[in-house]
Amino acid sequence: MWERIRNGDEAAYFDLYAQLYPELVRFGIRSFGDADLASEATDNVFLSIWEKRANLERVEQVQSYLISILKRKLIRLTERRQKLSKALQAAIDQDEWTEMSYEEFIIRVQSDEIVQFKLKQALNKLTFRQKQIVQLKFFEGLTYEQIAEKTDMTVKTCYNTLYDALKIMRKEFYDF
Repeated sequence: MWERIRNGDEAAYFDLYAQLYPELVRFGIRSFGDADLASEATDNVFLSIWEKRANLERVEQVQSYLISILKRKLIRLTERRQKLSKALQAAIDQDEWTEMSYEEFIIRVQSDEIVQFKLKQALNKLTFRQKQIVQLKFFEGLTYEQIAEKTDMTVKTCYNTLYDALKIMRKEFYDF
């Protein structure tokens, strides 16, 4: 199956996803005690596999290989969350939010507006279905199974549609 994925076989990719996704999420939950973190990291693992499929190496023990990748992703996501939490706490402790100068406030607002504008532009490039799935997955926190049930789509189609949407958004957001 791994070799077929390396050759761009979507069916093999989705079969691997269906076979290993639940086990990888369970591993992440057992290791880090956070279901959202485990799910996000596992999604990232599978997205990176598909994005890098042409450059993947031969692997004999696919599940062990994916668990190793997942561990690294979980560690990176945990570190990122801790840094953000520390920065936010430091800002709150220093009362930075209320003692901000007018110039700092304008810069922060303009930065937020730029990000919002980029996000809006990226979302406008998506189809209705892609927007719907992005909304359900990231803003309502539904699982792929729940999204499939709510939209009358298969889990594979939901995953594929979200993957395509994220690819478009990433390109629009960073190529802006």
